[in-house]
This record gives sequence, C-alpha cells and structure tokens, in this order.
Amino acid sequence: MPSVAVLVELLRRDTSGGQVKCWEHFAHAAARLPERPPADHTGTPLDLTVYFLGDREGVESLGPHVRLVMLPPVLSTAAMRSADGAEDVCDLAPWHPRLAALLPRHDVWHLTHSFAFATTAVRLDRRAARRSAPRPRLVASVHTDVPRLASLYTRYLAEQRLPGTHPGLDGLLAAGAETWLRRRRDRLLAPCERVLVPTPEGRAELARTLGPHRVGPLRRGIDHALFHPDPAARARLVREYGVPADRPLVLFAGRLDATKGLPLLAGSLRLLRARGCAAHLVAVGSGAEEDAVRRMLGPDATLLGPLPQDRLARVYAGCDVFAFPSRTETSGNVVAEAMACGLAVVLPEGAHTTHWLAEPGRDGIVVRHDDPRTWADALRPLLDGTAAREAVRRRAAATSRDRHPGWDRVLREDLLPVWSRPARTTHPLPRPDRTHGTPAS
Repeated sequence: MPSVAVLVELLRRDTSGGQVKCWEHFAHAAARLPERPPADHTGTPLDLTVYFLGDREGVESLGPHVRLVMLPPVLSTAAMRSADGAEDVCDLAPWHPRLAALLPRHDVWHLTHSFAFATTAVRLDRRAARRSAPRPRLVASVHTDVPRLASLYTRYLAEQRLPGTHPGLDGLLAAGAETWLRRRRDRLLAPCERVLVPTPEGRAELARTLGPHRVGPLRRGIDHALFHPDPAARARLVREYGVPADRPLVLFAGRLDATKGLPLLAGSLRLLRARGCAAHLVAVGSGAEEDAVRRMLGPDATLLGPLPQDRLARVYAGCDVFAFPSRTETSGNVVAEAMACGLAVVLPEGAHTTHWLAEPGRDGIVVRHDDPRTWADALRPLLDGTAAREAVRRRAAATSRDRHPGWDRVLREDLLPVWSRPARTTHPLPRPDRTHGTPAS
C-alpha cells in the first residue's frame, strides 16, 4: 500500500479557499475507495495523509487509511494580513521541524505550494541524494499561480500605500516579485518527477522548463450531491439574508479585492442601475474592497462574508447570475459550483475559468474587455430578459451534469496513476501503524 503525504501549506478552516477544499474533497474520495480494489493501477490501495496548517497539532481521521493532519506554522503570515484578514495564511519558514520528522514515514511526497512544507520536503530529498540514501518519490501539483498573484498584490498594495511615488515604481516592484517567485517555484519543482497542472496553458508553460514528459493534468472535481439547482433556495435566501425578491441576483464569491475583479463588477452594476436596469449584488467572502462596494452600490448589495460550503451551496442555488471577472485563477472551482447550481456564469474572455464552458456564449457568457461598460453590456441581456437568462442557466446545468467530473473520478484517473507508479527506492525507515502512525490529536 503506497503511503502518500500531500503538503498543503495553507490554514484549514470551514471557510478556507479552493485549494484547501480541493484536497479535502480528494481525501474524502480516497476514504471511499474499496479496501480490496481490482488489481489495476487505478484501484491501487492507498494510505493518504494530507498535511495542512492549523492553530494546533491534530489529526482528523476519515477512515482506516486516510487522515488530515494539522501542524502549526513556524513563521506564519497571519501577522502580515490586512485588516480585513481575507488573505490565506501560509508559512514562510525555510524549514518545518515537525513535518521533517513525519515525512520519512511516507513513500510519495506531493507538493502543492512553494512555502515551508515544500522547502522542507525538497531539502530532505537533497540531503538523501547527497548521502546516496534511499529517497521518496517527489510529485507536485500547481493550484495557484503564486507569482502572478504576488505581482498583482504588489501593484495593488503599492498603489494603495505608496501613492504619488516615482511613476512606474509599482510596475517595477510587481515585475520583480513575479520574476523572483517564478524562479523559486521552478527550483522547487525541478526535483519532482511529475507535476500536475489544471489548465493546458499552465502545462505548456511548465513543459518548457521541465519537459513535456514530466507535466500532466489534474482536473478539479465537483460535488454534484452538494451543488445542484434548488427551486426553494431563492425564498430561503430572501428569508435568511433579506435580499430582494423582485429583481435578479448577481452573485460573486471569492476575495473581495481588485485581484478578483470585484471593483470592475461593482462598477458595471452601478452603470446598469443608472441605465434603469434593476439588479442586486450578493457577495460571499471578505477583502479590502468591502467598504468601497458598500459605498458604490448601497442598498443594491448584500455582503454575506465568508461561508462554509454547505451554506454557500444554498446561496448559489438562490441566485440567478454568477459574475466572476477574475483572471488570477488557475481553475476556479466557484465557476463549476455555480454552473452545477444552474446559474448563468459571466467570465472574462481568455481567463482559465472559461475551460468549464462547453459552448461559450450558450452555457456561459464571456466578456471581451475588462472595463465596466463592456461588462454592463454583457450582463444586461441576462438581467433584463428572463427567457435569455433561463436558457443560459439550463445549458450551464446540463454542461455541469454531463461534462464536469466528480472528485472520485478525478482521484482515480488523475492522481492514483501518478501516486502508484513504482517507487524509485524502498524507504529504509520503520513504517508506522497505518491507523496510529501520525501525530496524536
């Protein structure tokens, strides 16, 4: 039974973002694998430990061979978060001693980020290589374009906190941050025998650095039992949150900041209001633009804050349109969740999120330019015409049902074949009992 350690160096909580939720879904899918599967590579028995950051060390067991482990960060970014606290907490330490003590128990080390967990794993592997000692198999997956996101945040913060400084300084800082982080990411991925990426564009970029034989796909799944159309959801949304019942509801879910395009969306809705088009924004999440959105839209916006997945699913199903101007996503689970709930999705042309659409223009709308006027023009037919909106909603739900895989299928087809390949060597350290071999809670 291969023992796999997945390293997710983000804080796990009920309202965590897509990467944390992704690996929670994969862990639950692994717990549903049969104890004695067919003897083929997609049915290989699996021992899986997913490591997250947590306020304290602990273990949550999902089954005899699947567990979630929380480890406190060594150098947390929590103190560096903005006042709204919307950014993900990660660990910037170059070495995590507790993780280093636990990793040798596993055959496969799966990196998912480029901070403390990943640097610890790569340093351990390099030590073993220098000693000619047995080594684990290193694989990785790219869930967030951290260099590009850092570039956008650097520019954003410079504009907010260094106004009136040297012209172009924000661009120089942003470009420097992106270049440095991209080189750092590539150094950490270099020892990995396989790197999994959700989009064709991302795979092509890394194939130029790592070679095409080392890069493969990792799709995102969707929980169709949780996210689905619900005719009763709108009345519940009106009752619980006080949103208006007499106008279309436009939903946004994610960090409420400029990197996700929220000011662009709010500006387009303000234009529509000036043109006499009634619509109401429902925003889920937190971020630096909360107060600006309230000032811009006033009673035409309801901000719900971060929500856990079960409550978020009910909010999706109660809205009409999902508008998501973000260009920073590598996949965008929120788009798949909205389509599964039967919303008409509106996305930027060329964004990675458009890969969820089977027929752009029919099961979702793509917007060519990132300006409020163009977005207002794209949204208006969906908000003014019930028939047009319902046609897109029906096609979105059908695309989700017919083409978007569940998490169990993605685990079987994309991850198990990579994890179950023959190890490059047998690890000599004692193997723990599979049920009790991780830290005690």
